[in-house]
Amino acid sequence: MTNKTLTLYGRVFIEAHIEAKTGLHIGGSGSDLEIGGLDKEIIRNPLTKRPYIPGSSLRGKMRSLLEKMYGLPFNKTINKVSIHSCETKDDYLRCPVCTIFGIPAPTDPQDWQDTITLSRLVVRDAELTEESAQKLQDARTDLLYAELKTEVAIDRVTSAATPRTMERVPAGAVFGPTELVFSLYEQADYERLKTVIEGMQLIEDDYLGGSGSRGYGKVKFTQIKVYARSKNDYGTPQTFREFDSVQELADAFDELQAWLQENVPVA
Repeated sequence: MTNKTLTLYGRVFIEAHIEAKTGLHIGGSGSDLEIGGLDKEIIRNPLTKRPYIPGSSLRGKMRSLLEKMYGLPFNKTINKVSIHSCETKDDYLRCPVCTIFGIPAPTDPQDWQDTITLSRLVVRDAELTEESAQKLQDARTDLLYAELKTEVAIDRVTSAATPRTMERVPAGAVFGPTELVFSLYEQADYERLKTVIEGMQLIEDDYLGGSGSRGYGKVKFTQIKVYARSKNDYGTPQTFREFDSVQELADAFDELQAWLQENVPVA
């Protein structure tokens, strides 16, 4: 697909915990309860039965919010969902989102043969912490590690009421650590890392999971640690700093960029 030499110069790791500030619902595949019981269940680790935050949910929400912030066109439909995906090489090279999250294979690879198109960002799942799991067990929640919230949907025409019961992780639960792993391939990637941090800020200001307009899914990144690995000595990670909030990390971006240029040089 490309005639360019692809060199991985290093990786930046943003490690963080995620605290649910309001009840969190990230849906599972179905319910084990009977009709009239639970309508929507949360996703759980099948081995531990504990809820977790999939990296795909975190990454997908981040991409969606960044596309909206930059006003990018939703020009591609996948499974009835509209997304943005650059269709020309020139658009891709200017795009602050596709250069980080990647694009589907171009319809005419020949036109892209001198351009590297790949995903620079990996986002890991975030498991419920041991401390939070113990607190939820001690609280004897409605279900294991979760609460039930009954809501009533009102038909605006007939005024008919339809009750439904949602499963969600209670506010105060903490997940993590999760990892956001950003790969450095070229000089422009130093500046692109800023977009990843912006994506974290956008998630805090929006919501994660479902039913956000009804108050669910407000989250906060905490215990943030930034470190990196350089190809010059990949086995030895180098720590930048620790932060209490995403805002602190964003405020230190110029310092982080200078530190990366010195410790993870891109030729």
